[in-house]
Amino acid sequence: MCKTEMEKEDDLLDQLWKSRSLAMERIRGNRQHIILVASLIDRIPNLAGLARTCEVFKTQGLAVADAKIVQDKQFQLISVTAEKWVPVIEVPVNSVKQFLEKKKREGFSILGLEQTANSVPLDQYIYPKKTVLVLGREKEGIPVDIIHVLDACIEIPQLGVVRSLNVHVSGAIALWEYTRQQRL
Repeated sequence: MCKTEMEKEDDLLDQLWKSRSLAMERIRGNRQHIILVASLIDRIPNLAGLARTCEVFKTQGLAVADAKIVQDKQFQLISVTAEKWVPVIEVPVNSVKQFLEKKKREGFSILGLEQTANSVPLDQYIYPKKTVLVLGREKEGIPVDIIHVLDACIEIPQLGVVRSLNVHVSGAIALWEYTRQQRL
């Protein structure tokens, strides 16, 4: 029995669909074992930039307070489609502490990027493979109740007079250092 042209086209489309699905799974898979928690951040440009950075470094996920942020036009412009490739996890501000405790039970080390009396300079810290990295609010940093959940605080050594970097820039530097260490 001879296949009709329509059946042949259906077979080709089916093969193409399966091939595309496998390619998408490979792209989405093979992620680094780091989750960036940005739930305390509310400025769209910072969140979109962090989404883009998370995609570039293939993080396991980006936690945000409201996952609907990815539908915002400004977010999409800045993220340059990153929200389609990086898993976005909704963790409302009032659930951050519980999320971190859950991840700790799953074997993740919980780090905060924060300047404290006990912070370890980023270039002296050895990241555990399974890491959750918490970023603080744009001006106030990480709240005390969250600091108590952290296994460690890391900070970016600074030489200038200005006390801090933009949260997106800080997150990008910290993710790069994690990536650099994992590549060694």
